[in-house]
Amino acid sequence: MAQTSLPTISAGENGLNRYLAEIRRFPMLEPQEEYMLAKRFLQHEDTKAAHKLVTSHLRLVAKIAMGYRGYGLPIGEVISEGNVGLMQAVKKFDPERGFRLATYAMWWIKASIQEYILRSWSLVKMGTTANQKRLFFNLRKVKSKIQAVEDGDLRPDQVAEIATKLNVSEEEVISMNRRLSGDASLNAPIKASEGESGQWQDWLVDESDSQEDMLVEQDELESRRAMLKSALEVLNEREKRIFEARRLRDDPITLEDLSGEFDISRERVRQIEVRAFEKVQDAVQKAAAASDKALVSVED
Repeated sequence: MAQTSLPTISAGENGLNRYLAEIRRFPMLEPQEEYMLAKRFLQHEDTKAAHKLVTSHLRLVAKIAMGYRGYGLPIGEVISEGNVGLMQAVKKFDPERGFRLATYAMWWIKASIQEYILRSWSLVKMGTTANQKRLFFNLRKVKSKIQAVEDGDLRPDQVAEIATKLNVSEEEVISMNRRLSGDASLNAPIKASEGESGQWQDWLVDESDSQEDMLVEQDELESRRAMLKSALEVLNEREKRIFEARRLRDDPITLEDLSGEFDISRERVRQIEVRAFEKVQDAVQKAAAASDKALVSVED
């Protein structure tokens, strides 16, 4: 990444306060400036551009990291791990997707912090198969749903119901339940801090391969669908019909067919398609900008 160094966090509360004060000096970027910096790094590997992208989002990392206090880990190290995730996000960020860097980077930041927390805790080996991971990360939730929240062995009917819900064997359910019940660190309550409560295992995440990629793709897909659905409302019926027929279908309808449907020329259909696309794009970008502004806002 960029050769220019980032602010460092000294040990202790004073060191953290100095760091937070220092990163507030870096200005937030306007959408167009962020876009141009991202393009410069993507196309020319401009490290100065990358450094500016990173420093302008250090406050976002700190804000996310504060949500992971209470794990018994130095908050400075948690922030540092989040900064690593931010730098990975900058390396892979494509500004042409139409979303701000903050929307993309938050998943990388969270994934990096969560992986650090998991590495730092002495957890028993829970298994490596997909079924075992699914069982580990969902057992407590299912137990809660069927009101099997007490410690100790499960009743045979509870074992059978959980095995069916999670598509694993009854033997795996019994074994995993005993391993979780015997791990005091996983079942220990989190000390209440700024409204946080629950148990440690409530905060654990699956370590499946490319978790951050799946989260980003899922979030972007859901966001795009919601924004597109809303953006289509700016079109009139003819524009919407042509836009959906030309841009949203797997097998787009030809200009000739649409010209016959609306009794206009093919060139006129093309013009309406372009105008509709521009209107939808503008609506989506405005919605994304509003969402990003709310995401990166940090109270002084």
